[in-house]
Amino acid sequence: MAAPQALRSRWQAWWMARQPQADTHATTQRNVYILPTPAGLAFCATLGVLLLASINEQLSLGYALTFALTGAGLASMTTTHTNLRGLQMDLRAPDGVHAGDDYVLELRLHNPGKDRFGIAVSAQLDSGLTEPAWVDVPALGHAVLRLRLPASARGLRELPRLVISTRFPMGFFRAWSYWRPASKVWVYPRAEEVLAPFPTQSEAGAGEAASVHQSQAGTDFSGVRSYRRGDSMKQILWRKSALALDQGLPLWVRETEAPLARDLWLDWRDTQGRDVEARLSRLTAWVLAAERAGQPYGLRLAGRELPPSLGAAHRQACLELLAGFSQ
Repeated sequence: MAAPQALRSRWQAWWMARQPQADTHATTQRNVYILPTPAGLAFCATLGVLLLASINEQLSLGYALTFALTGAGLASMTTTHTNLRGLQMDLRAPDGVHAGDDYVLELRLHNPGKDRFGIAVSAQLDSGLTEPAWVDVPALGHAVLRLRLPASARGLRELPRLVISTRFPMGFFRAWSYWRPASKVWVYPRAEEVLAPFPTQSEAGAGEAASVHQSQAGTDFSGVRSYRRGDSMKQILWRKSALALDQGLPLWVRETEAPLARDLWLDWRDTQGRDVEARLSRLTAWVLAAERAGQPYGLRLAGRELPPSLGAAHRQACLELLAGFSQ
């Protein structure tokens, strides 16, 4: 068992050395491979039958037809290989996505030669090759190809190996080349579908929290309502209430609500009682909701802390911290 394993390891190392990771790729004579397709094998078998029949029957026209078709097949093989060889490609690193969504690989293909037709790009996943995306590249021009791939598990994930292939012009041969991108993609936890209320903030001291509540409560106008016992005299709308009293109606009072806390802390401890992925999903939903609301927020996660802030960079830092979490 040791010898086959050693041979397999050496083969894998040699194969990987021929495919270095990079965000650019050029198809050359060294890394373009070609084999006949099932249609090509059937074509070759047909040529063999024609040749045998021509030999047995001494048919000059049969020889001519067989050799003409053989020349066409060889020309097709050369054209298929040339259609792929010489392309230059580069990759734009994908944006982060949430688990369960798709991310998009954007490839730019540069053609220094003649027109290229029927270029296909697919990804090699554990489940097999994905459905290819197709593009034609004009002569001395460029083309952009977008390939959608699934994002399954959270974390910083390597991009799958790409397979660039073509069967142009007749489909008798398939030429392909492998590309191992160096970029990675952040897969964030999936946000909880039903948003839970933000956690109660208890970071400020009791006196500070009380003073903030007393000084800021009731400063945001939200509407009017009828008077209730205990309402402050400052809240009464006297002009509107004067008309109400003439008509025998109750006094009108300004309805207010306290503003949001100055800083919102999202803490791993506030999600206790759930499994790890569910806790990360809740924190992710809170991060996205706080960002939408314009509420400065900070994140505490298993000994790491991001101070309260706002903006795309802060949101991304929080999501990456959640995505890379491991116990």
